[in-house]
Amino acid sequence: MNTPPSPPGVERAEGSSVRIGALVPLTRPGWVEAGRHLLAGLELAVGEVNEAGGIAGRPLELVVRDTAADPHRAAAAVDELAGLGVAALAGEYHSVVARAAAARADALGLPFLCSSAVLDALTDQPTEWVARLAPPQSRGWQIYADFLLGAGHRRIAVAAQPSVYWATGTRILRDCLAARGGTVTELDMRVLTSAAVCDALVDHRATALLLLVGHPEPAVPIVKSVRGDQRLAEITIGAPAGQPEFAAWATSLGDDGAAIPFLRYLPERLSPLGARVETALRERLAEAPSFVAFEGYDTVAVLADVLRSHGADRARIAASWPRVAVEGTRGQIQFSRTPSTSVWQWARPPIQVVDRDPAEPDRFRVLHAG
Repeated sequence: MNTPPSPPGVERAEGSSVRIGALVPLTRPGWVEAGRHLLAGLELAVGEVNEAGGIAGRPLELVVRDTAADPHRAAAAVDELAGLGVAALAGEYHSVVARAAAARADALGLPFLCSSAVLDALTDQPTEWVARLAPPQSRGWQIYADFLLGAGHRRIAVAAQPSVYWATGTRILRDCLAARGGTVTELDMRVLTSAAVCDALVDHRATALLLLVGHPEPAVPIVKSVRGDQRLAEITIGAPAGQPEFAAWATSLGDDGAAIPFLRYLPERLSPLGARVETALRERLAEAPSFVAFEGYDTVAVLADVLRSHGADRARIAASWPRVAVEGTRGQIQFSRTPSTSVWQWARPPIQVVDRDPAEPDRFRVLHAG
């Protein structure tokens, strides 16, 4: 029994369902395309749970709230959903927003399975209430740094906007590269135009430019400027946060959007479950599903398993994180404590560095895996 996003106070009256609150960016300035894929995965899994009999005969219900990439709005949504009696929270894509939601969920004693945000410090202090499927940023971005180094890049420039997420990514890259003789130069996009970025790349003799900025602005103008500058014909453009994963990237950039490596969280080959889910997601989305859609599906798969085993009691759900063993679309999901994170973490989700094939931009090439 899925429910579309609804205004506060407009909820189903029936009390027999088991409710999960879903936090999803569905309007700008949130990354709407990512939110749509995340919600598709969540809804597909809820539908399948209910087709299989629900939770001990009770339907599973998704109560969706749009975060619009706003941490304050997300925290308010957590308060509202807690008051509506949800058994747990799921979702969110933006790391800074997920951090606000996690802090509030921890304070309220509400289990939160974060689908897609990667910021290592999802909470200030260790918590038993929060678990996460996406890999911590430190692991994913270190794999990206390994890819850059393996491709011979030692002089890296980052076009960055102010954000805890971007700043953390820059620090991870700088630490990884410095240990092997590389350098990272930060280009402040609060003051630089796209043309000025090109001049800075020439001045610094950078061989790679990483986009640590929003999409479409200023990412699209930067890519177009760099691609159009003959001085930079040999430079590699990268987007570790994954902007090229989504169709809007190819639509807005065309051929210029190809050959831009990014991180995604898929295995080399999907399991039979993953392949079946991919087909269903493709039909639901009318396009190829991103890794974010698989994260949404896996979130509900884990929560449904926990709810079947432990019921809808919030404390029992949170206490079950270390005992989870669920076959997801991208591998066996189990949670543990890792040194860099404050939440229960799926320790080994698959990580790839991929790009769009210049000869066939709808096809992805795997360049590196970790």
